[in-house]
Amino acid sequence: MSGSSAKSSAIAAAIILAVVAILFLAMPRIVLAVGDVSPWMGYAIAVLFILGFFAIFFLRARFQRRRDAAGDDG
Repeated sequence: MSGSSAKSSAIAAAIILAVVAILFLAMPRIVLAVGDVSPWMGYAIAVLFILGFFAIFFLRARFQRRRDAAGDDG
C-alpha cells in the first residue's frame, strides 16, 4: 500500500468511526423513543445499529480487496 493510499484509508476509517460514535451516543435516546411504541422495535433498532457498525467495515474491506486485486492485474 502506498503512502497516500494508507493515509486516505486512515482518514476514511477515522471519519467512519466518528460518525458511528455520534450515532452510538444518540442510540439510547432513539431506542427508548422507539421502545415506547414497541419494545420489539426498540430491540430491532439496537440490533440494526450494532450490525450496521460491522457491516460498514465488512463492506469497506471487501471493496478495498476487490480494488487492490484489480490494481494488481493491470
